[in-house]
Amino acid sequence: MIGFQPYETFQLLIETGGVERANTLLVAACDAYARRSRPLPAEAEQFETLARRLFPTAAPTARTKAAGILASAQHLTPQLEILVYDNLGTGLITHLERAPSLSDDVMARLIDKGNTDVIAAVARRPALSNAVLARLFPINSRKVYRALAGNTSIAPRGAYLNALTRSAEMDHEVAAILANREDFDAALLTGVFFDLPEEGRINVLRAFARRNLPQAPMMRTFEQISVATNEFTGALMKLFSENRRPKITRLLTQITGLDELRCGEIAHDTSGAALFVVLRAFGCTSYDGLKVLIHATSHDADRSKTLAGFARLFDEVSVPAMVYLMSAWRGDVRPADLLRPEYARFVEPSRRTPDARQVARTGTVGDQAIEALDKMKSARKAS
Repeated sequence: MIGFQPYETFQLLIETGGVERANTLLVAACDAYARRSRPLPAEAEQFETLARRLFPTAAPTARTKAAGILASAQHLTPQLEILVYDNLGTGLITHLERAPSLSDDVMARLIDKGNTDVIAAVARRPALSNAVLARLFPINSRKVYRALAGNTSIAPRGAYLNALTRSAEMDHEVAAILANREDFDAALLTGVFFDLPEEGRINVLRAFARRNLPQAPMMRTFEQISVATNEFTGALMKLFSENRRPKITRLLTQITGLDELRCGEIAHDTSGAALFVVLRAFGCTSYDGLKVLIHATSHDADRSKTLAGFARLFDEVSVPAMVYLMSAWRGDVRPADLLRPEYARFVEPSRRTPDARQVARTGTVGDQAIEALDKMKSARKAS
């Protein structure tokens, strides 16, 4: 086999054959070595010496081809691994994503080179060691943090959780990825609520269900003004039905204590998630709250399912929880305090398998709200 001729033979061929001969020898030697199921230690040592000599001599295309062949070998020494990943070229990222195993030394070497595309590919690999993670998290790169946020094998705890949460505040894509992770407390994304897609916002609301919370400074105020809930919901229904969202913005500014920009986002949020926070904070029940949401949202494709989801939220999310969330929007409280054990949720609700009994009950509430809306429309037409 050409890959296991005496080293002196290869040395002579290299010295007398030039680059073209080096190209041929490198590809042939790598192919021969890759075919060996269990090369002997002496063979591995001889081939490693040969490869270190041939790779720098061969042309770039030959190096890439040879590295791709050698990458399929079952037994590579650390030095051969480094040669492979140093010479794979454009195929490096694909191989990083598919390679069944990769040594920490090789990953550390790749990280130290500073190529963010390559580092992101490393960050997507499963079962990364703490040593590798310690090199990845200090890297200031959106690509890398998006990869880390999407890697479900990395448990969001301790320093890793803090780093991911900080990154979510600066990168909306990281926030959206984290909001959809079952093992991440989406309540920590309260500060970037308005930057999340609709599904992410709903997951933040679900994260506030059935949990103890610190006392919000605004709680006493909302308790006092909740006596006017009926008038408030009636005014909102009228304004939303007339699509007078600028006036809704002014109304929300007056009664919530939020700035006009934030209230404008709530008034123009056709998903209904932001408006739900205000309605529940004012003590609205599912029946009254859904009547407002019907006017405010645009879910024509799957209206009943959406309303049933909001009805569940009215049942599961407490008034103090939404007052707390609004306080976080105002900057009065720190969502990071929710990491303390006493504020953990009582039950981790599944986002994929909601309780069938609850769905049946809340679906009826949604139907009642739709029926009430139809009656109101009929009454207005009659008058």
